[in-house]
Amino acid sequence: MLPKDTLLYENKHFIIINDINNSTFYYFDYDERDFSINMEFEHYHPFYEMMVLIGPDAEHLIEGHPFHIKSGDFVLLAPSRLHKSCYPKGDPTKRIIISFMFPDDYYGISETYKTILRPFHADVPIYRFEPAERDRLYGILNEIYDFSDSPSFTGSDTDTFYIHMKFQEFLYTLYSCADKNTYCDETNHNTMERKIYDITAYIHANYSENLSLDSLASQFYISPCYLSHQFKTITHFNLMSYIQMTRIRNVEYKLISTNMKISDIAESCGFTSFSQFNRIFKKISGTSPSDFRKNGGNIKKPTDQGV
Repeated sequence: MLPKDTLLYENKHFIIINDINNSTFYYFDYDERDFSINMEFEHYHPFYEMMVLIGPDAEHLIEGHPFHIKSGDFVLLAPSRLHKSCYPKGDPTKRIIISFMFPDDYYGISETYKTILRPFHADVPIYRFEPAERDRLYGILNEIYDFSDSPSFTGSDTDTFYIHMKFQEFLYTLYSCADKNTYCDETNHNTMERKIYDITAYIHANYSENLSLDSLASQFYISPCYLSHQFKTITHFNLMSYIQMTRIRNVEYKLISTNMKISDIAESCGFTSFSQFNRIFKKISGTSPSDFRKNGGNIKKPTDQGV
């Protein structure tokens, strides 16, 4: 019999219910990642996403702030939240990614879903539980895995209904356990690294403001020259490029999730020159803002993501 504290996992196993073009979809991805897949910059999704780390340990950046995550941790990400996983060199890290989305007016109980999904919107959306709570959550995920891996599973409407109902049970259980979260960040950075990551987190929280090398250097008590050098060394971006990337990623999300005028979106994300905005957007996104919106952003499907 499988021990309670074991999460069922088989590399390349997956479950797909509908797709990103449907108002309700699920994608369960059982896979592994290593250092070679690490993304250059943080990315976003127009759907909810959860990662369950199986191991070895990794680091996860959420809106410029690095968090150390260990086997058994749950990383919860609301739509639009910029993030990326940083996998270490060496053996690949096993993880389960679950992407999902429900319509805004879901069965007339949208407010209930907003409540249930609160853990995904927490300031630090990483959860670590004691065995009793963790085993309850593992048990539901294992039931979903077992069902999807059985010979009788065909992906029929009734099969889909079962997985949908089990995942609702999982979300409710996660919500009910959220106040028992024991996660404590154990990221090991030196003093300068911590300062630089404080600055990247500040950029993500204040990208709409007038940010510059001099203003950030003054605010964080570091010389502009030294800040520029250390920022490049630690993040592999020069500071203004990092600010522009953060702004453009937020512009992209607003283009596909709102009906705001493009000029208003640019201004709300910190661009004071519309011509400069258009130039930077095309350089980073590879297309114009209007074409990006027209094409739905060409957002990667969950099956394409390298989280």
